[in-house]
Formats: sequence, structure tokens, C-alpha cells
Amino acid sequence: MKNSKTKTICFTNNKGGSGKSTACANLAYELSRAGKKVLMVDTDMQLNLSLSFFDEEKVLEMAESEKNLYYAIKKKDDLKDYIVSTPYENLDLIPSSTLISQIEYELFTMMQREYILKKCLKGIYESEEYDYVLLDAPPTLGTWVINILCTSDYVIVPVEASPWGLFGLANMFDFLGGMGEMTEAAVMGVLITKVDERKNYYKQTREILAGYEAIHVFDSFIHVDTAIEWAQDASVPVGIYKKSTRSAKEFSQLAKEVMEYGSR
Repeated sequence: MKNSKTKTICFTNNKGGSGKSTACANLAYELSRAGKKVLMVDTDMQLNLSLSFFDEEKVLEMAESEKNLYYAIKKKDDLKDYIVSTPYENLDLIPSSTLISQIEYELFTMMQREYILKKCLKGIYESEEYDYVLLDAPPTLGTWVINILCTSDYVIVPVEASPWGLFGLANMFDFLGGMGEMTEAAVMGVLITKVDERKNYYKQTREILAGYEAIHVFDSFIHVDTAIEWAQDASVPVGIYKKSTRSAKEFSQLAKEVMEYGSR
């Protein structure tokens, strides 16, 4: 594990639509609200993490500039120079670019290609300015995701409570298990998302996950909540849009679980 007080957590699931970006953005906000200094890294070409805090015009401006993650990786730059402040105290972002879709090709020509992101984050880790670095990974299992895992201490796997929510999860865990000594990233837990208690999928999902030996499932889970969609439309965390809403309280509880896990 890195010689740094900073805990790095990646949100990953090779299945799209699991709620990774939503969970990453809202956990980051709740951790910052609890007084933790948090840096988010948007590693996906869809830019959803960036869109959670800035309007589309600003996100596209950052994506089209050369001050985003794609160019930092391409140049092997220190990511300290790519940090953007969000409107919220203790919460910063390294934005992504649609060009990140080409990152597998860029990495192919590099030596020790699995560790480029870790090297680019080295200065940030050495500064120990941040309590948490949260990375929103794309829904793939290639070299880029290996880079993300190689710099992570912990993994959170969001899983949608739906008939297809667990599809491919065994592949995800096999992929993590097959990385061997490349990474020390441990699965902090599975986060069940998009729960609708009028349906039985939440209970089924928990029962199936119970069959995965030694995989922790967070007590916190995230309900389907229209406030999340409205918050996304406004490019704000749900706790800013309406802090009394159920999902805002659930993300706050998740932050407590994450902080308690890190203090063990």
C-alpha cells in the first residue's frame, strides 16, 4: 500500500448503469461535508463525474482543453497541476476528456503501462493534502482499469438491484483476483443501488451477494430517488439539491461507513 495517509478508493463495475458516478460524486461530497479533504478523479470518457459538479458548458470546456486527465497521462505529468476546485469546500476534481477513450492505445506504447496513473498521482500522495482520492472507473476491464486499480487502496463495487444488476459480477471479482501482486487494492464492499422496495430485487440481490465468500456488503444502500435525477440535472450533489431527501441521508450514512472502515 502507498506510504501516504491518503486513502484511494475506486468505484468500478464492468457493467454500465450500476450507479458508479452517482455513488462516487455523492460519497465525495458527504466526506467533504464531514471535514475530509477529497480529490475526485474522473477517468471516464462519459464525463459523468465532472457533470455532477459543473454544467455542461464548463465540463466541455475542461474536456476540450489540455488540462485534463487524458493529456496528463499522455504527457506523464504530475496531476497536481490539473486539479480544479469545485464550488464546495474540501472538494476538488481532476476532469476527464472524451479523448480518454483512446487511452488504451496511448498506454500500449508506454513502459510499465499499468502504473502510469499511479506515477502521475505520486506528487499528490506525497503532499498528503487529501484524506481521500476517489476514482470513477469506466465500465471496462482493460489496461486503463488496471491502472486505476494499481493506484487504489480500496474498491467499491456498486451493484444495481435489478434482474441484470449482478450480470458479470463474477467476472469482475475474477479480474480483481487475477491481478495478483500488481495491486494491493482490497474490496471495501459492494454498494447496492437503485433499490425499489416495491419489488423483490433488493432481497434477491443481498441473498446472492451473501454467497460470495469474504465480500462485504455495505449496510447502507441507495434507493431509487427522483431527487438524484434532479440533482444531476442541476449539476449538484443530492445533499445540496435537497439534504432532507432519503438518498442524501443514505449517502451520508455510506460516508460514515467508509470513514469507519478506514479507521480500523
